[in-house]
This record gives sequence, structure tokens and C-alpha cells, in this order.
Amino acid sequence: MLKTEDLKAEIRRMCEEKDAIILAHYYTIGDIQDIADFVGDSLALARKAAETDAKIMVMCGVHFMAETCKLLSPDKMVLCPDLNAGCSLADSCKAEDLKKFKDEHPGYHVISYVNTTAAVKALTDVVVTSGNAKKVVDQLPKDAKLIFGPDYNLGNYINEVTGRDMLLWNGGCHVHERFSVEKIIELKKQYPEAVVMAHLECKAPVLALADVKGSTATMLNYAQQSNQKQFIVATESGILHEMQRTCPDKKFIPVPPEISESGLECSCNECQYMKMNTLEKVYDCLKNENPQIKIDKKIARQAVKPIERMLELS
Repeated sequence: MLKTEDLKAEIRRMCEEKDAIILAHYYTIGDIQDIADFVGDSLALARKAAETDAKIMVMCGVHFMAETCKLLSPDKMVLCPDLNAGCSLADSCKAEDLKKFKDEHPGYHVISYVNTTAAVKALTDVVVTSGNAKKVVDQLPKDAKLIFGPDYNLGNYINEVTGRDMLLWNGGCHVHERFSVEKIIELKKQYPEAVVMAHLECKAPVLALADVKGSTATMLNYAQQSNQKQFIVATESGILHEMQRTCPDKKFIPVPPEISESGLECSCNECQYMKMNTLEKVYDCLKNENPQIKIDKKIARQAVKPIERMLELS
């Protein structure tokens, strides 16, 4: 197997040769972010997918993100380094369950977080991200009956800041559900000058402790523009790579989970699905142009509509 630097060089060579670009989410490993043409959050990656002229897109993130790329670029080849890189939040809302819920609530419009499958998006009126959810909801009629899913914590926050009373799907992200309130309090004592930043997928008690609440991009932008030198960060620890890269003179402290998935305490909170993206898998999928993302045409026609609606409103 090639060494790390040789792998990176070969991946970039193949991108040039095949007219391919690499999109990487902030939660992937640092080596993946380092070789990417574009690193971003869900909304930024969706927009990049819609804008790119490249023939091939390698989506380093999780499966629903690769599906979103394919929905917005149906004529392009979209590669996913590991098809098993799923999402606990997307898995918490199955299309058949959402359809049943919609049938039980006639007259309601569905707002779905982007962290959903194409089949769920096909049942949706408008998609949102954590970065644009408030803006999108604010533009909908005040008397609209709304279902928001699948992230309960995000929906609860949007209800609070918009004054809405949306019906909330009871789903959650296994990473953001695990953050410890007690450990944030301990870190605040250890770093009294630090700014606490938390993703909107976190539980309400965690958000209540945060000075900055928002998407990964919101937190990154705040850190870059702030005069503060210390930040306590409650989101998937992969974001610290970009934070540290762009703010080398600042200190970023990851909030640990209450208990790690191994049952042992650890100093960071990681998404094992995002970490399934490796340089070796990126190399292999580019070389073999496989695995490719395929979406049923009927589902794709319906699923792209709420994404396009989101892009219009955001």
C-alpha cells in the first residue's frame, strides 16, 4: 500500500486526469480534508455540487450527502468512498414511517433536515440545514401547519426562535446526543475565558450553556473572526482540523461525550460513519470509478424539488 503522502499525490493526479473533484465534510479526517477541492458543511457542499463542472464528484462524508450531490447533478458520476457510511439521524426517519405520519396529519407541510435519505426528501416540501433552517421557516406562512424532522433538537430550537409550533419528529444524531453538560461546566471552570460553541443538533441543556449556537460553518466563521483565543467546541471533533488550520494561534477544546461508544471515557466525540472515509478508499473509488451513487428516477424527480426550494429560499 502506498504511503500517506504518495496516496495524496496519486489521488490529486487522478482528479486532474479524470476531471474529478473531491468534496469533504468538516467531520472527515484531516488527511481527507487536506486533499479536498472543497471542504464545507451540508449546505455548502450541496451548493458546490450544483455548481461544479467536473465530470466526477467524490463525496467524502456520509451516504445521504452523496445522494444530495447526485440529485443536484444527475448527469454526473458521483462516487462514495464507502456506501456503508450511513447516518444515525437519517436512519431515525424511514420513508415508510414518514409517509404514514403524513397520512395521519393531512394538510401539514413537511420540512426535512438535509440529513435524510432521498426517499424521505421525496416526501418533503422543503429541505433545510442547521445553517438556514430559521431563515427558511421564517419565510413560510405564519398559519402553515408544519412537520419538522428528523432532528428533534434542531426542530425544538427553531420552534423556540421562530415562535412556531411545528410537529417534531423524534430523531437525533448519535454524536450530538452524547455531549455531557457536566463536562462543559468542568471545561468552563478550567477555561473561564473560553467561548462555548454548540451545534444546533445538541440537546437543549447543552445549547443553554453555549455562547454561540449554530451550524459547523457558523462556529468556524465565528472562531475566525473573533478576538477570543480559546473555544470550547460541542460538535463532531473533525471540525477542529479546519478551525486549527485557519486559526493556528487559537486553542480549540473538544467537548467529550458522557460515555464513548466503547464504554470508556474519551476526550473527543466522533462520528464513526464520517471516519469510514479513508485515503485508501478515496484512491480505490477514483481508480475504479466505483461505488457510484444510483437513485431511482421517480424518487430523484421528487427528491430534488425540496432541495431546489431550499436553495431558492436560502
